[in-house]
Amino acid sequence: MAKEVARRPEQRVDTMRASDADRQQIADRLKAALDEGRLSLAEYDDRVRDAYAARTYADLLELTADLPQPGLSATEVSARRAAEARRAARQMPTALMVLWTVWGALAAVNVAVWLIVAVTVGSGVYVWPVWLLVPGAALAAVTVGVQVIRRRQD
Repeated sequence: MAKEVARRPEQRVDTMRASDADRQQIADRLKAALDEGRLSLAEYDDRVRDAYAARTYADLLELTADLPQPGLSATEVSARRAAEARRAARQMPTALMVLWTVWGALAAVNVAVWLIVAVTVGSGVYVWPVWLLVPGAALAAVTVGVQVIRRRQD
């Protein structure tokens, strides 16, 4: 018979035990923050002591949660935040994404059917897919309106 391996239920990462290498990595990051002037000597001492006493990843991550990556300046951090805010502002709401997807699928099917009919029947086939421009224009107007309102709220 095959030997069965006992399986543990999936453990959350933040509750897993930290290794000495993990503690050293956090201590090095704290040292970099001290060197950059982000921490006072007293804060550094407290955090390093807590890092070497930490048991789990959550304990370690808590010590560096308020620190940027080493080498980042305040200008770079604010530029990243501004870029993230612009990206979020440009992102369309899910409902509009669904509506655009439905409209695009309907337009593609209508154009494909019209092309098949036009090729098989010959000339003189009415171009009915042009009527899909009406709901498309309405959807475009709603999308622009939503984006303008979202920009004003920021």
